[in-house]
Formats: sequence, structure tokens, C-alpha cells
Amino acid sequence: MSDRWTVAALLLALSAAPLVAQDKPAEPKKLGWKDTAELGYVITAGNSDSSTLGLKNTTAYDWLNARFELKLGAVKVKSTPVPFFATGTATDFTREENDAETTAESYFLNGRYDRHITERFFWFGGAGWDRNTFAGVENRYTAFAGVGNIWFDTDTIKWKTDYAGTYTKEEDVIEPDDFDGSFLGLRLSSNFLYKWSENGSYGNDAIVDENLEDSDDLRVNMTNWVAVNMSTHLALKVSLQWLYDHQPALINADLFTTDPDEGGVPVDADANGVQDQVAVEADTLDQIFTTALVIKY
Repeated sequence: MSDRWTVAALLLALSAAPLVAQDKPAEPKKLGWKDTAELGYVITAGNSDSSTLGLKNTTAYDWLNARFELKLGAVKVKSTPVPFFATGTATDFTREENDAETTAESYFLNGRYDRHITERFFWFGGAGWDRNTFAGVENRYTAFAGVGNIWFDTDTIKWKTDYAGTYTKEEDVIEPDDFDGSFLGLRLSSNFLYKWSENGSYGNDAIVDENLEDSDDLRVNMTNWVAVNMSTHLALKVSLQWLYDHQPALINADLFTTDPDEGGVPVDADANGVQDQVAVEADTLDQIFTTALVIKY
């Protein structure tokens, strides 16, 4: 467990590595409602049929010494690996088109309230929900509360870390007989922002979740991003997110006699020709690269 927490500490420290220079204090924050939306969409048609939709939105309300924030997001990918097939005989056939299928999707919704105790110290609480069926998670509900520190808060550099106790209830697509989806945990978070110019900025957001009832159940969610302002309300943003699960959920996998690329054939579960499936562990790491148009109000 100590090795994993060493890695977690290094991940949280990434955002602060090059940034120890002091700067003038940040201008007073604007109070009231704010909203930032990110939208990305890619579609192909014809000989290749696919579509990718990415959406994130952050709505916040700022008081003088407090902040409420609501975040939601969705990623959905539909594609047709083999767009065409034919029916009939080798000399008399009709070309048909396959329907696009959902090949990846995930959703999340998080709410959080922060309140300052001092200028550099605060408490917070919140709750969230996420779903990623392709990673084996049908529903995951989390409640959390803790305290945090503000290390930098200037016009150029902003960095805060926080530490929370959590309660999680998880429902997986496939649940073994000994599955227990409710547990207490510990969360470490880091939010970092560096503005290298009036129109350019870099950010690093990292969350490390540890299941206190099962030390092998460690999750890391880290996003690095770069944004360039085009106007007061518009920006372009690219980001790379890593989702690491040391103890991933189970997912269904089609069963073949041997590797299908080497001539393996499907194993039928019954006389109706339905292919048999087995439960296997999902990958420990998901990577999501997005390009988005950001709208700020």
C-alpha cells in the first residue's frame, strides 16, 4: 500500500513542480453565477461511419467566502467497424449497411460546496454519481467531506489540495457472489492552474481514491489540459485524461476456441447459436483525449 501512496503523492505533486515563483495577489473574484461549457463532436459518414460526442459543463455560484459548484459530463462513441455486408450468392447479391453501435460511453454528475475557514484553509462537502458500463461500472454514488489548503492564489498561479473522507456505493455490470460495493474511503485531490499569458493557460486536476476496507482498490483520475482564449467568452481546449483502477470491475467477453485472428471460432452457449461469454477484468487504465470549444459566461 505504501508504494501506491508514494505514486499517488507524486501524481498530485506534478502540478506544482515548476511553479514556486511568487506573483501579485489575484484580483478580487467576481461574485454570483458563472457557467463554463465544453463541447466536442466528430462525425464521419460514407465508407467509415462513426460519431463521437463529448460534453462537460460547470455551473458555479461564488460568495465572498464560499463557492457552490455543479459539474456534469458525458462521452459517447458510436461506430460501425464493418460498414457493409452482402446478402445473396457470390454472383447475385445485394449490398446492405450495418447499423452503428455504441462502442464507448461514460457519464458523471458532481456537486460540491466549499467554505473558507481562513484565507488559506477551507472545508468542503459534496456528492457525485458516475457510470461507465464499458469499464464495468453501472452506477457509482459517492459522498465526501473534508478540508483543504490553498497554496497559491495569484493572477498567474492557482493551486489547492484537499483531503476528504468518502462513502461509496457501487453497482457493477457483473457482480461476483462476494461483491461488496459499499465502503468507506480516503480521497486526495489537487487542482492547479498556470496562466503563461493573457490568452493561454495550463491545468492539472488529479483525484486519488483509496478504499479503506480493501487496500488493493485504488483509483486515480488525472486530467492535463491546455486552453487558448479566442475571445472573452470563447476558448479552444485540448485535454488528456487518465482513469486508473488498480482493481477494475468485471466485463463480458465473447468466448472463442482460440484467438479469432488465428482462425478461432465462436463457442456457442446453446443450440440457437448464441455466442458464449465469460467475465474478465476490464483494463486498469483508460485514456481519453478531447478537443473542445469552451463557452464561458
